[in-house]
This record gives sequence, C-alpha cells and structure tokens, in this order.
Amino acid sequence: MKIRLLFLILLSAFCINSITAQKSNKKITITGTVMDASKGPIANAIIMIDDQKTNSVTDSKGNYKIKVKSTASKIGVFTFGLGTSEEAINGRTEINFNFGTTSVQKAAGQTVAPGEEGVNSGYGLVKKKNLTTDVNKIDGTNKKYASYSSITEMIQREVSGCRISGGSVVIQESKDLFGSIPALIVVDGVYMDDLPEIPPTSVKSIEVLKGTAAAIYGSRGYGGAIIIKTKIQSE
Repeated sequence: MKIRLLFLILLSAFCINSITAQKSNKKITITGTVMDASKGPIANAIIMIDDQKTNSVTDSKGNYKIKVKSTASKIGVFTFGLGTSEEAINGRTEINFNFGTTSVQKAAGQTVAPGEEGVNSGYGLVKKKNLTTDVNKIDGTNKKYASYSSITEMIQREVSGCRISGGSVVIQESKDLFGSIPALIVVDGVYMDDLPEIPPTSVKSIEVLKGTAAAIYGSRGYGGAIIIKTKIQSE
C-alpha cells in the first residue's frame, strides 16, 4: 500500500511539472499590418521580439504573422529607411504599426538641454533618460579610460554582450541564416570595415547601439552599430 501511495504521489508531481512546463512553453500567434504615413503597406519589414530579430517579415501587403512565447513582452518592427517601432504585447494577438505616428520619429525632434546627457541613437541626439532602446555610451573624457590599452579593451570591459575578433564586433550574438552579423562601425561619420586602432586617449565617446537602436542605418545596422567620435574631430 505504501509503495502504491508513493507511486501516486510521484505521478502527481510529474503531471504538475509537465503542465507547468507546457504553460511556460506555450506560444501565442500575433498578426498585424505595418503601414507608412500614407497608409501604404511596408513590405519586408523585420519582426523583432524583445529586441531580438526573427526570421519573420511582412509580405507585399504589409501583413505579418508570428508565434511567440507567452512570456514575450515586446514586439518591434525593423524597416529599411523608416526606422523602427515597438509595442508592448500585453496579451494582444493583433498589433498594427503605423509609421506616420511612431514614437521613434517623434524622438528625432527632441533637443538636449545644456547639462543633460544625450545619446546619438541614430535618430538624432536623444536625452539618455528618455531612451527606450538598448544603447550604451562610453564617455572617453573620463580619466579612468586612459589606463586602457585600446578601444577594444574599453568596449569589452564596459559593454556587455560584445564579442570582438580581428577587429569585427558582434553584438548580442546577432545572427542570420548564414551566421554571425558584425556590427556597423562608424568613426567620425565614416564607415569602417574593422574596429580601428585608436588610442583611448583620443576618443571622445563610443556609443554601442543594440537591437532596434541601430535601425536608422538600414540593412547595415542589422547587427547593431558602434559609433566612435574622436577628440580630433571635435576640435
């Protein structure tokens, strides 16, 4: 009798764990449309979940359909030329995007008052406290960075999620069907193939744009962006 009772207890515990696991792995389907300011459909817009790119894109009519985990909190749209837009999921199964009224476009018109820290998010200078996308900024004027041997060391120590190899930077293990996607590197407004060997003492700032923050650079910013400003350019 005791063995049978123990078996029933173990079976019940297994069933409860299985049900809990099924609930956590349960996916919901989200559909919607992506339109521009003139209500025209935007094709080939990339759907992003919690700032991570997916293989789902909009069709010629601007429609999309994607299955996401029930634990997902944000859905975003990455477009080439119009930037990005994000919405909280909050259990919704239909979410439409209209780039005529996106918060991202409104952010471009912001001004940063003297004394406030601004970040070049790719959409213009935005107040750091108002950023909703993932941006890390290194202030090169801080004396603590003078002890670093290279900007590679600065980025690796100060910014999480960056992998640097041979001058190529991969942010948050960004990938597509063909492998890792290196981040776009911009030095004083000039696109670079690799991370340059600039002395840390010559750097004014380094901004690392992750996920949707680099969308203004179009397909070049698919893997994020590293924006470097030197003190020489600022003089």
